[in-house]
Amino acid sequence: MSVTSVPASGSSGTSGGPGASFARLRAEEYGYLDRKGHVYLDHTGAGLPAESQLAAHAARITGDCFGNPHSENPTAAASDRLVAETRAAVLRHLNADPDEYAAVFTANASGACRVVGEAYRFGRGSRLVLPLDNHNSVNGLREFARAKGARTVHVPFAGQELRISEEALLQALGPRPGPRGLLRRPGARAGARNGLLAYPAQSNFTGVQHPLEWIEAAQRLGYDVLLDAAAYLPSNRLDLGRVHPDFVTVSWYKVFGYPTGIGCLVARREALARLRRPWFSGGTIQVVSAQGEWHRMTDDETAFEDGTLNFLSIPDVATGLGYVQGIGIDAVHDHVTGLTAGLLEGLSALRHSNGAPLVRLYGPETTERRGGSVTLNLLHPDGTVVDERIVSRESSARGISLRTGCFCNPGAGEGAFGIPRRLLSGAVRRTTGTIDDYLTRLGLPSGGAVRVSLGLSSNQADVDALLGFLAEVYRDRRRGDEQLSPRLRC
Repeated sequence: MSVTSVPASGSSGTSGGPGASFARLRAEEYGYLDRKGHVYLDHTGAGLPAESQLAAHAARITGDCFGNPHSENPTAAASDRLVAETRAAVLRHLNADPDEYAAVFTANASGACRVVGEAYRFGRGSRLVLPLDNHNSVNGLREFARAKGARTVHVPFAGQELRISEEALLQALGPRPGPRGLLRRPGARAGARNGLLAYPAQSNFTGVQHPLEWIEAAQRLGYDVLLDAAAYLPSNRLDLGRVHPDFVTVSWYKVFGYPTGIGCLVARREALARLRRPWFSGGTIQVVSAQGEWHRMTDDETAFEDGTLNFLSIPDVATGLGYVQGIGIDAVHDHVTGLTAGLLEGLSALRHSNGAPLVRLYGPETTERRGGSVTLNLLHPDGTVVDERIVSRESSARGISLRTGCFCNPGAGEGAFGIPRRLLSGAVRRTTGTIDDYLTRLGLPSGGAVRVSLGLSSNQADVDALLGFLAEVYRDRRRGDEQLSPRLRC
């Protein structure tokens, strides 16, 4: 059976218009939400699987026999065929020319970042350029850069919307002194690279969508570009026929919920060829000698796929892609944008009886160049912050799934809460004890924020349920002595 044969039950072309289509989709594919009374508002954390995706998985697994693809037997060939079909489906979804791009399967976007970081040819005189609005899986690249003598340059935010300063970005990427103090012109030496720019297409903290035009600008200045698309792809079109990042990192469960544990590094073949892996493993080598202590890597994307692939789940990626394509990614985008507009408007309208705002938003207050992640803190009537642990506990009691904390994006948190660099670089870094001790040294009123994120399966009833909950529980609520468990991690 074909791994992409999933009925397009949510197609935006059905009678009644797009709104009717998504209402039918909610009832037919995500009915378990309403049957169980869930209000699911954590789509940036994970998408939700459609019931037809799960049925397709069960039909495939029970309808045939699949073996380890590292062989030549019939069951191995069946697995190998479905894996190859899925690679092709990934590239089609991104409009990526298979002669230019390859799809490397990883455990998730974090694993894809690690593949690049450990094999990238950092060195003295090169740079890793990181906007402050990055997930920790991207921030962690700095440790690979540091180990190889490269410099990491952070690009700051500009303005209340927590967008990255484009002027500062270009300055970070610009010409710089070479190892001997001479001005090194970007791209002056054939094959030379000034370093790597890594940034998210969409912030997992604020929902800000950073310009894809930065890709070409950085490449013109001699940089490779890693685009973190994990938060962007669930409700946006990424066209690799129009923009050409060297590396794209993806977690598929964020796009369509199932399977978990499968991600991708979609990379330009020319960029992959420049990477140098620090080790080899089963599945990555063409030939190897134990006693002679030499090996030769495979000459394709499998050189970056360690051990045996998750061959029983990888075909579910093609199933999920077929499902999303049947609905239409542009229809999903419009659906999420419309709900986000209503959410932002409703949050801004929430007020205490004294006229003070009930909500403090971080990031854009409109849907211009932003996605469906909305981050906020709730406020008491006197303007002090409601501890995010209280919100987590009380929203959970109502069956509302939110995300609270810092969302693995410390730069955005530092920007949102106005923590100066001098404080972060000073004695506070040597604080021992609990996370709460660290927060006290920083002078923060809370340990993080509340993130509400919308997706394909969301509807207006979810938004209304959240707004009603916030108004009922937190309007005119005074500060009290709450008994809260200590924070164990960010």
